[in-house]
Amino acid sequence: MNAVLWIVLGVVLAVAEIFTTTLFLIMFAAGAFAAAAAAALGAPVAIQALVFAVVSTLCVALLRPVIRRHANAALEGGERSFGVEALEGTAALVVEPVDVEHGLIKIDGELWTARAYDATRSYAVGERVQVIKVRGATALVWQDEISTPGALPETKR
Repeated sequence: MNAVLWIVLGVVLAVAEIFTTTLFLIMFAAGAFAAAAAAALGAPVAIQALVFAVVSTLCVALLRPVIRRHANAALEGGERSFGVEALEGTAALVVEPVDVEHGLIKIDGELWTARAYDATRSYAVGERVQVIKVRGATALVWQDEISTPGALPETKR
């Protein structure tokens, strides 16, 4: 029974990683799967917890720096960013009115919730906007620079 609980925890952590894209929770999912293996071999709960802690710690300490180094090298080497960072700076079309509280945009055929980057601005359906930053699953948008040159605020792009 303990093995099933560890597997469920591992799956929950792996699914949560899909939404965070930080490559942090997946390390704990690996620890949970290792603890499930220990449970399947008949290890007591204390040993299972120790296996979870050791494997998770080793993954975070050894694998995550390597992954980050490769991701940073790719970004510094002029390669295209990936994940939500790739959306920053892209153009989008307003599908539902966007203001500081709600909105919906279309980016490359995908619908995203959106909020106005500037709390005093709002955008009507059909306007072009530019994604300034992505927080979670919500894009913060500003008027597209194509329609207003030089209108973008100073941000990390």
